[in-house]
Amino acid sequence: MVQRTVTIFTDDLTDTEGGDVATHTFSLDGVGYEIDLNPDSHQLLLDALAPFLKVGRKEGASSPRRSGSKRPDGPDPIKVRGWAKSQGIEVNARGRVPREVIEKYEAAH
Repeated sequence: MVQRTVTIFTDDLTDTEGGDVATHTFSLDGVGYEIDLNPDSHQLLLDALAPFLKVGRKEGASSPRRSGSKRPDGPDPIKVRGWAKSQGIEVNARGRVPREVIEKYEAAH
């Protein structure tokens, strides 16, 4: 006996089927949502949210309490550490990458 499972992707908005349906996530007021949409329906969602996305802030983008390991205007610290190691420059695996190492990395790239 052979058993075959067929997955049919269906747009949650239009109830149409297609291989181009993809899952998209978003949240509002602390509640996360997941929706399956074809490209046309996804564009409708983006168009509807566009005025709000234009004036909204990304969560945590400018929060002074959050400490990220990557500066928004600088190179990726993981890449800098990898490059520094390949150049024989000693750099800690954690914490801030020294400014002079970042400057050397930027000069080399």
